[in-house]
Amino acid sequence: MGRLMVTTFTTLDGVMQAPGGPDEDPDGGFEHGGWSAPHFDDMLMRRMTELIGRAGALLLGRRTYEIFAAYWPLAEPDDPIGSKLNSVPKYVASRTLDAVEWRNSTLLTGDTAAAVAELKQGGGGEIQVHGSGGLVQTLLAHDLVDEFHVLVFPVLLGSGKRLFAEGTVPAGLALADTATSSTGVLASTYTRAGGVAHGTMGPETGNR
Repeated sequence: MGRLMVTTFTTLDGVMQAPGGPDEDPDGGFEHGGWSAPHFDDMLMRRMTELIGRAGALLLGRRTYEIFAAYWPLAEPDDPIGSKLNSVPKYVASRTLDAVEWRNSTLLTGDTAAAVAELKQGGGGEIQVHGSGGLVQTLLAHDLVDEFHVLVFPVLLGSGKRLFAEGTVPAGLALADTATSSTGVLASTYTRAGGVAHGTMGPETGNR
């Protein structure tokens, strides 16, 4: 069975909208596009290169697919991220696209959650989701995410599309890995760890 991993850049207040550029996603009059770019350093680039290097397939929403498909096919052959993204199978969830032209891309049809659940039953290694805010909400609502790779940037925006919106299914998580960049970005990986544990805080026993 394939594991589904979501990688997301968020602000400290949980906004994931348009991290990469001013025109990436202006929905709702969002004016802060490109908020992640000034914080990238060598450590974050190495981390993203290593993470993408283990992808067996990509699962993308329409907007992220169009951004990637316009950029990565133009990458140099020795670009480790570009060569990986161009070569792996790519599955695109969209209600508006009629076709996908990027090499090794397939347009998912019918119910998205059912199609993704079927993908997870196959082999091929890790299925990675990058960006794709609308798609991520569908995956969260149907409890399809096995691992989260969240990069929290030292920025507050106050408005915009958020990673964990209404409809997220409660779940327990375990911190598998964490690192901090020279620019204050906290990059953490969380794996599923059953349900949500509950307890009561007390002055003598702590969490019991």
